[in-house]
Amino acid sequence: MSEKIKHENRIEIHAPAKINIGLNIVKKRDDGFHNLETIFYQIGDLFDELSFEKFDKLQLILKNENKELEKDNIIIKSVKLLEQKVGRKLSVKISLTKNIPIGAGLGGGSSDGAATLKAMNKLFNLELSLNELKNLALELGSDVPLFLHDYPTIGKSRGEDLVKLDLKINKVILLVNPGIHISTKDAFANIVPKQSNFNYSNITNYKINEWSGNIVNDFEESVFKLYPEIAEIKNKLLYGGATFSLMSGTGSTVYGIFESPTKAKSVAELFPKKYFTFIGSL
Repeated sequence: MSEKIKHENRIEIHAPAKINIGLNIVKKRDDGFHNLETIFYQIGDLFDELSFEKFDKLQLILKNENKELEKDNIIIKSVKLLEQKVGRKLSVKISLTKNIPIGAGLGGGSSDGAATLKAMNKLFNLELSLNELKNLALELGSDVPLFLHDYPTIGKSRGEDLVKLDLKINKVILLVNPGIHISTKDAFANIVPKQSNFNYSNITNYKINEWSGNIVNDFEESVFKLYPEIAEIKNKLLYGGATFSLMSGTGSTVYGIFESPTKAKSVAELFPKKYFTFIGSL
């Protein structure tokens, strides 16, 4: 998550997307949440753009109009949470350019929330510690804390129990999203918890072409039944030569890992133009 201080009253920051390398739901908790195991891997090439400038009131400007962003926005929630924490108003003008698809399993909203906490902490010299920011992030959502870091992590518990993972893939990724919005709440309601047979701490002992069969996303089975179009995306990625392919999060984005940008580009051209496709480095 890169940030650039223009001057003491303004900060620009990039809020990156993420993929899940594997996602196993191991247990439903007494509080209604689920314990999970996954690897969170950030895609630095795909990011939302935010700027924060001290102002005489709280204002959010959406650079690319989207009605869904106007209601219940996590950026505004983040500012309000900080105001409660520090006990004072934090008047700021925030501009958001949304590049990460919404409801796509790429963590765009959560990343925006974490970027807001980090930027506001610096802009207003709040001097909140990383642990304090993590606690606030968890109030916003289970996967918001991961975006306070800029390295891959193994996520456990609700996703907030994070362990740094020394993993660098050095390959090309193709993201494909058909524009299907999958409710996270509905996805979890249909999941059957089970113990994972894969130890994510040992992932570096496997070659990427050995991930298939060992690394799975437990949501694929139910999501693919409801939306065969998403299953077809994965089939096309694998048929097109992806070394590994998986749905990210609860969907609907599916990614494929390729050896070269040329190969990824040729596969991207197989999908309808209405789809969101993105080619980046890992």
